[in-house]
Amino acid sequence: MFIKQLIVGSMGVCCYIVGCSKTSRCAVVDPGGDEEKILQEVKDSGLSIDAIIATHGHPDHVCGNRRIQEASGAEIIMHEADAEFFAKPEVQNYFSMLGLDPSPPVDRKVKEGDVIIIGEEKLKVIHTPGHTPGGMCLYCAPDLITGDSLFVGGIGRTDFPGGSHEELIAAIKGKILTLPPETVVWPGHGYGGSRSTVKEEARSNPYLY
Repeated sequence: MFIKQLIVGSMGVCCYIVGCSKTSRCAVVDPGGDEEKILQEVKDSGLSIDAIIATHGHPDHVCGNRRIQEASGAEIIMHEADAEFFAKPEVQNYFSMLGLDPSPPVDRKVKEGDVIIIGEEKLKVIHTPGHTPGGMCLYCAPDLITGDSLFVGGIGRTDFPGGSHEELIAAIKGKILTLPPETVVWPGHGYGGSRSTVKEEARSNPYLY
């Protein structure tokens, strides 16, 4: 699997183009703005988009879903818990304060252990609730896209509706730090750096002591 990291949108989201070199099929993960930049990168790389994957439903990570889907016809994939949570009118109203577009309706809902196939590559869904009810990571060894569950030297905030600090810490310790130490961590924002490893986060992330 190859990974291309792009920093997009007004909130500096780490968007990822991930895919299969053999088939030139790819997924766009968390298109949080700058949709034309993302589409141009896909075109320049000679790729075709099969899926738009949301690590979670916050508007800064899904505001580009509509444009990417219109351009590619790709399905939108989200964890079932977030697909349901962010479809609630009161939740949509709360997050409208960010001034960003919500995602169109989700085409495919996934859960813990599901596999998203892109060409000949397989992305395993790891449910890591706490930042949002349906926050998830995408694992294809040695790479792990963590969204806003885990940053370099940090974790996602848990004070928004649907957040839980206890759930997030339990998910990180029980599902991420148990992966091989050489696993590459690709975060949802580059606050502390653009990437890390499970070994480094277990050793030095102050939120995990």
